[in-house]
Amino acid sequence: MAGAMGKAMRPEWSTRRRVTTDSRILPCVFALTSSVLCAQELMTASGPGDVVRLFSSDAAILESRDTRKDLPCTVTPIKPTLGFDLKFHSGYDVVISLKDLAGSENTLTTVFRVTAESRPDEPVYFSRRIPVPAIGDDEKGPAYLQGNFDLGEGKYHVDWLMRDRMERICSSNWDIEASLPPKDKQMALDIPAHDIRAADTEPFKQEPPVAREQHDGPLDVKVMINFAPQDAQSATLQPLDTNALLSILRSIARDPRICKFSIVAFNMQEQRVVYRQDAAAQIDFPAMGDALKSLSLGTVDFKRLSQKHGDTEFLSRLITTEIKDDQGKPDAVIFAGPKVVLEDGLPQDTLKQLGDVKLPVFYMNYNLNPQSNPWRDAIGNAVHSLKGIEFTISRPRDLFFAWSEIIGRIVKLKVKPGTGNSASQ
Repeated sequence: MAGAMGKAMRPEWSTRRRVTTDSRILPCVFALTSSVLCAQELMTASGPGDVVRLFSSDAAILESRDTRKDLPCTVTPIKPTLGFDLKFHSGYDVVISLKDLAGSENTLTTVFRVTAESRPDEPVYFSRRIPVPAIGDDEKGPAYLQGNFDLGEGKYHVDWLMRDRMERICSSNWDIEASLPPKDKQMALDIPAHDIRAADTEPFKQEPPVAREQHDGPLDVKVMINFAPQDAQSATLQPLDTNALLSILRSIARDPRICKFSIVAFNMQEQRVVYRQDAAAQIDFPAMGDALKSLSLGTVDFKRLSQKHGDTEFLSRLITTEIKDDQGKPDAVIFAGPKVVLEDGLPQDTLKQLGDVKLPVFYMNYNLNPQSNPWRDAIGNAVHSLKGIEFTISRPRDLFFAWSEIIGRIVKLKVKPGTGNSASQ
């Protein structure tokens, strides 16, 4: 039973019902509808050859693989799904009735293990403690709990239990499989096959150092990324959007052929550059994350309201300054982000000026539903004027294959500059 024990990612309580204004109930409802964040710890066995130590009762339940309902709950496995970060994400949803938790303050403890079919003697253990507030006997409706973990390709078995302070048990077990379709087998995932890891809770964590290649000449790229939600009217940048955009950046950051990175992170809704990094040996993800905290998508600046074509002017000025007037001369410029739809589009004068730029340009357009808006957006028009290439990123495979083609073209133009300057060539 050697392995690791860690806490799952983000348990969330929710009652999904109308909130009463009764002051005796409100504190309980508030606690149950708020996210309960548990500190994440990864615990290993005390030494080589040792085993993870569990309570004997927990170990017996996991070993027996019995389904128990002393504590009535319903557990639904989450099918492994490949994310833009090229990891399979799995987990479980739990539903439990509030009436079964009625009483004084309580604590729910979940313990589960995930075992790869190919490594039956190397299970990985997870645990977590969830405080539960006092709940009145008249409380009705369900509460919801969720746990997550990450996987590489392979088949796995999960043994799971949850207990409260009275040692009531809810237990379950299930099998899952994480598998790429045959046409995607060449994709290099971020987790090795048959590997099991705790879900990552730090989207802006720093990348580990990469051994950079120098033999064909170091590559220098500029990335202009629009950190904005898919829905231009949204007041928040959703985790799905953030993770997808960061995955695009991490794909670029991890390529050993690139030795210099210039980053321009901007937001079209606020019409400003949020973060900038020039000619760095490594992208500073934590600093970028701190800068993005300044976004206030739910508010509108009065000055921007008074500018009828402010968004068009901002994008025109940004592209002209960062591409046409840039003296750094990177080996390529890469745009990334969701579609930017402008009422008037970029001025023809701007597009004509860009036509004189001799620089490989690419656009990784993050678009989860391209069928709903198949037309070229403002950035796409600018890239087209620069004789660049646009890639639509709707699924993880799109990101993998788009970047493979982009870096191939950049390397070819760097090694054989006589083949042409435009990305399309």
